[in-house]
Amino acid sequence: MEKIFIADAMLGRLAKWMRIIGCDVEYFSEISDNEISERAFHRGRVILTRDTRLIRRKINRENCFFVKYDHYQDQLKQVVKAFSIDPMENLFTRCLLCNKKLLNIDKISVADSVPEYVYYTKDIFKTCPSCNRLYWKATHKNNVVKQLKKILELK
Repeated sequence: MEKIFIADAMLGRLAKWMRIIGCDVEYFSEISDNEISERAFHRGRVILTRDTRLIRRKINRENCFFVKYDHYQDQLKQVVKAFSIDPMENLFTRCLLCNKKLLNIDKISVADSVPEYVYYTKDIFKTCPSCNRLYWKATHKNNVVKQLKKILELK
């Protein structure tokens, strides 16, 4: 069964990069220790945290993972290794803003929502069912993949 996560407020960049590789990661820039503990417990999420007090809470003992590094690159490497995540398997399948799985959307329906050049040069579009943000393959995707491979030391 695929692990699902919740990242504490100190791990925003890690949460974003985990979403890039397709992981289900809840993240709130401001969330109390009580709320993160309750959400994790009731939804079966693993807490990703740098807060040792959060780890010591009885409710979190079975579902807490201590992220020991300060920089998101090292954090991502640690989490990917610890949970045996294939970073390329579900790449770009989640909304970076709200964490929902992206859905394919018909090209014709995005005609008025994307730049004209994008509409005429791209065939595949995805949308977030929650925030309605649109996604398509652009040059930044290659840059993200390159950066990801560098971070995770992949070929």
